[in-house]
Amino acid sequence: MFVPLTTADFLDRAEAAAAGRTALVDEPDQPAGPLPTTTYGGLLRRIRAWQAGLDALGVGEGERVAVVSPNSARLLELLYAVPASGRICVPVNHRLTPEEIAYILRQCDASVVFVDPEVEAALGSVEGPKRFVLGEQTETQVMRYDIAPRPWSRPDENAVATLNYTSGTSARPKGVALTHRAIWLNAMTFGVHGRIWEGDVYLHTLPTFHCNGWGVPFLLAGLGAKQVLLRRVDGARILRRVEEHGVTLAFGAPAVWDAVLRAARQWTGETPGRGRVRVVCAGAPVSERLVAQVEEELGWEFLQVYGLTETTLLTFNRRPPGAPGSGGLTRAGAPALGVRLRTGARGEVLARSNMVLDGYWQDERADAAALDGGWFRTGDVGAFDEEGQLSLFDRLKDVIVTGGESVSSVEVEDCLLSHPSVAGAAVIGVPDERWGETVKALVVPAPGAEPAEDELIAHCKQRLARYKAPTSVEFRDTLPRTSNGKVQKGGLREPYWTGRDRRIN
Repeated sequence: MFVPLTTADFLDRAEAAAAGRTALVDEPDQPAGPLPTTTYGGLLRRIRAWQAGLDALGVGEGERVAVVSPNSARLLELLYAVPASGRICVPVNHRLTPEEIAYILRQCDASVVFVDPEVEAALGSVEGPKRFVLGEQTETQVMRYDIAPRPWSRPDENAVATLNYTSGTSARPKGVALTHRAIWLNAMTFGVHGRIWEGDVYLHTLPTFHCNGWGVPFLLAGLGAKQVLLRRVDGARILRRVEEHGVTLAFGAPAVWDAVLRAARQWTGETPGRGRVRVVCAGAPVSERLVAQVEEELGWEFLQVYGLTETTLLTFNRRPPGAPGSGGLTRAGAPALGVRLRTGARGEVLARSNMVLDGYWQDERADAAALDGGWFRTGDVGAFDEEGQLSLFDRLKDVIVTGGESVSSVEVEDCLLSHPSVAGAAVIGVPDERWGETVKALVVPAPGAEPAEDELIAHCKQRLARYKAPTSVEFRDTLPRTSNGKVQKGGLREPYWTGRDRRIN
């Protein structure tokens, strides 16, 4: 018997087995007004109202529905409602500039976009598809409780469920097409390795636009697990949520756990969640120091994973039962169930699994560059040890990862070169204690010009998402180049990484 695997399976199971269980606890500081805490039965009622509303708007199966919002209950409702009805959900990074958001909406040809009130204020008159503000407007003008939604006419596990835009080596983000099958298998695989169960209370420290919250919100719904929303990362706020709601599980980049550690050192009394919370870390390599501090100072279990938007989960690293100390948890880990990994030329990690992207949205050139003979080229350099554990050492791709966010150095260079006082620019990632890496610009001034560091940083912040702007600028007379004119970034980066075993942080 063949039954297609779709994201609707998780909602069906929630309704059948967990209708009376608490589903979502919204962030209380939502500018749209927080939704009351609801059960999975109540959540399913609202999901159907979203679907019926999209029907009434004439949004057909396969059309793209974009959502631009920080973490919120309404964002999760749309992540559930849109793919389960045969449409494609496009969760967009709300931290991008209006121009970047507008490009994504054009590139995916979105039929409608739902935006957080703060995003709406920033977008202003940017042109695009029909736009609704999450909150009162969507409650009164979109959601329909008076009619039943049309069922998905032909459920297909190979249909695209979500488009998640990622910053790669190009100056423009690329849409990663994830199918229902890939999302389904990723959720279940994460659940097996993470030992996620009905009794977990999950805190959404991870932005949902990051690969659909790494795919786990679907599994949490299918299990009927309680989910607590967090609009923005703040160490003290995370500790309060852990204490108030009995949180047991959270995901995030190293910078998130560093923020929690800073807040915990100011906390009065015992750290909330000691002996109960487990954190799953990814987005950037971690240090032995951070692992030890999370486990010793917070008393939280530390798990390490590795993956990309294009691949979802690739590896999982968890200390075996009874194993002492924090050693080994800085490695990316062993391949997850169903994942095949190997290294290719120059040590590049190549991946193959049922969870890898179907392709980039309308970008055959990017497909050809990333998919090589049935293997996905990660752009990361690594090696396997005698235990079969993968460790990462460097990147081949021209990407900087700062605080878990990927930044295209080409995009920042293009922005710098648009300044009239800049004749040449090279952007590199350098080690940073808090953010892992930070963006550094090496600039050759135009003849006769004397640009100031703060002037160029402000120029970038006005035109790019703020996290993409350089945090420092150094001025050079020239930039070293190859015979074909390409800047030799390896040599430029090397002095900042001297004495380190790996060239990522």
